[in-house]
Amino acid sequence: MDIEFGLDTFGDITRGTDGELLSGAQTIRNIVAQAERADAVGVDFFGVGEHHRPEFAVSAPEMVLAAIAGRTERIRLGTAVTVLSSDDPVRVYERFATLDAVSNGRAEVVLGRGSFIESFPLFGYDLRDYDALFEQKLDLFVQLLEEKPVTWSGTMRASLENADVFPKTEKGLRTWVGVGGSPESVVRVARHGLGLMLAIIGGPAGRFKPFVDLYHRSVSSFGTAAHPVSVHSPGHIAATDAEAWDEAYSGFEAMNNTIGRERGWPAYSRARFQNDVGPEGALYVGSPDRVAAKIAETVKLLGLGRFDLKYATGTLSHESMMRSIELYGTEVIPRVRRLLAD
Repeated sequence: MDIEFGLDTFGDITRGTDGELLSGAQTIRNIVAQAERADAVGVDFFGVGEHHRPEFAVSAPEMVLAAIAGRTERIRLGTAVTVLSSDDPVRVYERFATLDAVSNGRAEVVLGRGSFIESFPLFGYDLRDYDALFEQKLDLFVQLLEEKPVTWSGTMRASLENADVFPKTEKGLRTWVGVGGSPESVVRVARHGLGLMLAIIGGPAGRFKPFVDLYHRSVSSFGTAAHPVSVHSPGHIAATDAEAWDEAYSGFEAMNNTIGRERGWPAYSRARFQNDVGPEGALYVGSPDRVAAKIAETVKLLGLGRFDLKYATGTLSHESMMRSIELYGTEVIPRVRRLLAD
């Protein structure tokens, strides 16, 4: 199977060797180093998410990706995700076309509605327009991808009349849409002829098979371009299962409890974590053998073209993440390729 392997981070604020939380600035510098390591060990893609809250350091992923572009050679660079609903499609296109230029054609963009809502009031958008904002802005962005003068009108931003946007890319801009599991969202991605990226952060991967099937049926029905399907899921790798679990648990606990207090979730527990790292869970945490076997099973089950491991969660240390990236590139990816070939 022809498959790509990526790594994603939201720029979680991590703890240093002294146990204290790092600054946002140091976290961002560490992300650049992590991307360099990913490039060196053969990872295909590196994605940086956009957030506007204290647990995450990155609010302008294109800036971080541009810095990474100058320090890497071959790895493709994109987002995980860009919150298009609270941004302007023209500016998003311009920023990524510029990133594509400075990276010598390695830029991608993953668009999303945003599972966090801080950006909406921050930039003056009404949450009651949540669906309309994304629908209209995605429609405009798709037209901009044609890199021709655009005439467009809607209710969520000013109309355009024969507007040309610069710079142009040399080979086009690869574009995905991140989806959490809504059938309507899957159909919309297919209607626009974009790549589908499924965020699987809970439960078994098999429950997303109907969405993959729906995407392919919808592409056929609309007659749009078919693209590979990608999955984004959290994980962590260490030499042994026990080591990986012990390193990762506190970060998952911290992040789940922080978000859970806002959303009414029960307190996270070690028992739940151990279930999540098992066959019925969405966490790819363990030794290279365990993680490779689970990724290979997901790839075969869903017929994926790319698997992105969200390697950073909560306060997991920079040093642990660097070792995880190393193992992902040097041991997990080759194992998965062998399992798929067999």
